[in-house]
Amino acid sequence: MEQLEIFPLQSPCIGVCEVNNKGYCKGCLRSREERFNWLTMTPAEQQEVMRLCRGRKARVEAARRKAREAAELPPSPPTGWDF
Repeated sequence: MEQLEIFPLQSPCIGVCEVNNKGYCKGCLRSREERFNWLTMTPAEQQEVMRLCRGRKARVEAARRKAREAAELPPSPPTGWDF
């Protein structure tokens, strides 16, 4: 059974309209098609886009965390050296 929406979803646009190297907006993480078709989508389609964007955001944040952690690790000594 489909959940009924009482209020229409607002666009997730935050005014940062640049595309990343994968073709997603850096601000809202929607694809070009998702951005251009937002106003003609059904509430169910908009909900699906929002779900996809949450997943994209989680992956971006995980990659940033991983990169930050890698930068904080001290370099390991070369193998074969005796101290």
